[in-house]
Amino acid sequence: MHLARAARAILIGAPGVGKGTQSERLLQRFPQLSSLSTGDLLRHNVKHRTPLGIKVEPTIKAGGLVADDLMLRIISNELYTRGWLFGSRPPVMTLNMEATNSAEAPAAHGSGLDSVIASPFMLDEHMPPQPSDDPAASFLLDGFPRTAAQASALDRIVPINLVVSIKTPFSVILDRIAGRWVHEPSGRVYNTSFNAPKVPGRDDVTGEPLVQRPDDSEEVYRARFRKFEETSEPLLSHYASKGVLVEIEGLSSDEISPKLYQEFERRFAR
Repeated sequence: MHLARAARAILIGAPGVGKGTQSERLLQRFPQLSSLSTGDLLRHNVKHRTPLGIKVEPTIKAGGLVADDLMLRIISNELYTRGWLFGSRPPVMTLNMEATNSAEAPAAHGSGLDSVIASPFMLDEHMPPQPSDDPAASFLLDGFPRTAAQASALDRIVPINLVVSIKTPFSVILDRIAGRWVHEPSGRVYNTSFNAPKVPGRDDVTGEPLVQRPDDSEEVYRARFRKFEETSEPLLSHYASKGVLVEIEGLSSDEISPKLYQEFERRFAR
């Protein structure tokens, strides 16, 4: 299925609802759609020792959250670099900058680069960025925004034109989480409800024992779910006020996917 205009979309859903599965299926169904993962972009910068990567590396290694201004820079950099955004752009560290090796890192920190990175993310109000409507400029944004404030900031760079809230009953997700078993060496995942191993408790390929992750316990999941609800409610309200929010409900990924395809086709393929 081919898109007729650019889709700039975000999927939102509780942990365990199946966002990753739905993203993979959308990318397969619509070849013009790309995944834009802020986590991947950050890791790219760190790996290639760009000034921005050097700046955020300590935060990432410490498990902290990268500042919103830096996330806005990395997203806008990528959109401009791919030709998906046009117009005046703020001073930013592009992903294609000459890499800075570890020996050069102190010099980079001592130069004017830090002041550019740390400066407020400001756009030219007289020449705001314009997104491409080319179908090839379609993307699923993953990892940002997570709050209404971040969404408002992102609006200044690129207007998201579809936000899908994926909903599955809490009890169904909890059963799904409780039935999940993992082969740690390979990362293969099984579920006693719909993808059970051939031999209970054993990996199909190696026969080695399966384990349950500590964060798959009911207590941990309930805490994660409550946190998601607290942060997602204002985020969903923000996009509802923009007229781009759609809710899709289902008990399984196979029930949700056709509804998701239909929404994409209705909005972007006609």
